[in-house]
Amino acid sequence: MAAATERKHTGLVLKLFSVTVLMFGFGYLLVPIYDVFCDLTGLNGKLESSAVQTQSFAVIADRVVTLEMVTALNEQTPLLFKAKKSKLKVHPGKYYTVEFYAENKTNRRLHVRAIPSVTPGLAAEYLEKTECFCFIEQVFEPREQRVMPVRFVIKPDFPERYNTLTLAYTFFDLTETSVN
Repeated sequence: MAAATERKHTGLVLKLFSVTVLMFGFGYLLVPIYDVFCDLTGLNGKLESSAVQTQSFAVIADRVVTLEMVTALNEQTPLLFKAKKSKLKVHPGKYYTVEFYAENKTNRRLHVRAIPSVTPGLAAEYLEKTECFCFIEQVFEPREQRVMPVRFVIKPDFPERYNTLTLAYTFFDLTETSVN
């Protein structure tokens, strides 16, 4: 009787261990799988993290797209961060510059990085940035205030079904992980 109970317990322990290993493996692979999924479907609105060359486009003067700017901070990021204008009416093909304001609220040097995203995600390929604070890590001295421009264009072939595009930035504090 004791041997049968011991076999049951051993089988249960092996099953639980296997499930734990599979869950860990799935969690470890989730980010690469998600990146591949987003690349294939165009979801999530991930943007390129480098500038594109300025090129001439035909301006679509009779079409207006509303661009909304949204800002957020990771909960541990001690900055004040906002868009100077939260909405802008733009014409596809025309270059615009918008400004964002950031202020270090601490008495220490901060290393931060802004991660951009676009909604709807499938429209991300139509937004090109030639200048953006999100391309590199930003270093803020204690109590430093800064105006940061973003220069962009919405390509003229932006699908007609979209009338609004949301550009969002989230700042993350990298101070502990950065090399000073």
